[in-house]
Amino acid sequence: MATFSPDALFAAELASDGAKPISREAACRLLQADDEMLPSLLAAAQVARATFKTGVITYSRKVFLPLTNLCRDYCGYCTFRRDPGQPGAHTMTPDEVMEVVRAGERMGCTEALFSLGDKPELLFPQMRDTLRRFGYKSTLHYLEAMCEKVLRESSLLPHPNPGLMSAEWLERLSRVAPSMGLMLETTSTRLLAKNAAHDNAPDKDPAKRLRVIEDAGRQKIPFTTGILIGIGETPEERVDALLAIRDLHARYGHIQEVIVQNFRAKSGTPMAHCPEPGRGEMLRTLAVARLLMPKMNIQAPPNLSDPHYADLLDGGINDWGGVSPLTPDFINPEMPWPHLDQLRQRTEAKRFELRQRLPVYPEFAEQAAAHSDLLAQRLSAAADAEGYARRAA
Repeated sequence: MATFSPDALFAAELASDGAKPISREAACRLLQADDEMLPSLLAAAQVARATFKTGVITYSRKVFLPLTNLCRDYCGYCTFRRDPGQPGAHTMTPDEVMEVVRAGERMGCTEALFSLGDKPELLFPQMRDTLRRFGYKSTLHYLEAMCEKVLRESSLLPHPNPGLMSAEWLERLSRVAPSMGLMLETTSTRLLAKNAAHDNAPDKDPAKRLRVIEDAGRQKIPFTTGILIGIGETPEERVDALLAIRDLHARYGHIQEVIVQNFRAKSGTPMAHCPEPGRGEMLRTLAVARLLMPKMNIQAPPNLSDPHYADLLDGGINDWGGVSPLTPDFINPEMPWPHLDQLRQRTEAKRFELRQRLPVYPEFAEQAAAHSDLLAQRLSAAADAEGYARRAA
């Protein structure tokens, strides 16, 4: 990793009051700062967070619903996806969905996170047969029905991550889910090349994913996105992905949170032996994200940095994302969620208050409620006077 001394530009950027975003040039330099400069970088990120965010760190208490793990994409780092007939391949039935939802309801969860493969019926006739048996034309039709079922029959609020969607499908899902998400991951088209992370994963084309995020913005849908670091991108490409997210939010005002997720190598994948981002790299990226987007909600998953996840607070995050007391992280099953009591203790040890939020952030709830009367009613019932989860622990 390149090292440098703090020249006038570098010092001026870090000495700001946190109100003005740093430049692309400074962001690229800061991502490569040496260990000696890391404390100054983290201090600047903390000033920026304190300027726009209260002393509250939020999280969403969720159940994780892997609606189907069949997927037409083959990413180099993924162990979630399956082909039909592979061990563990499964599509949840409606009864299975509601069994998990009701168990989560008893444990104070407020989010039903739906994760699923991208349009598997376009590749697999077995998925078409399953959908026909369930009575649906497509995976998105099935997802829509399950979101509505959760919304009508439980106190949980759906948050779907279905992959690429048309503007029409964004509009349809926005009536039955207060927020939804699609990870940008990267803007690097290099990673679509042979033997790269997104080889044989056409739905990871950055242009297609940016189009979905922009379409969501046009419809004022509260949206979650973010970057995945350590999958072969350069520091400059990492900054460009953050800037693409920031620019879309500046245009439409709909991105409720930006996730910075660290790659974890998984046995049996093409990237099993690729190096993972270390603690310093993760902290640098978080701090740069905060300095580029001082007003936005920045999140990092605690389970992917266990046992030292409390250090992530030093990088300027203000949210832990979804944490489940019931279901595993099916995308990273080898990395269990922290116990909520421990999450609270570690957050409070850094002198923050931990608050349970809904899948839609308080400042975006009005945007979400405008999409349907049903959503407006459900959000009103689920939120307290400040817009946090009424069942806050």
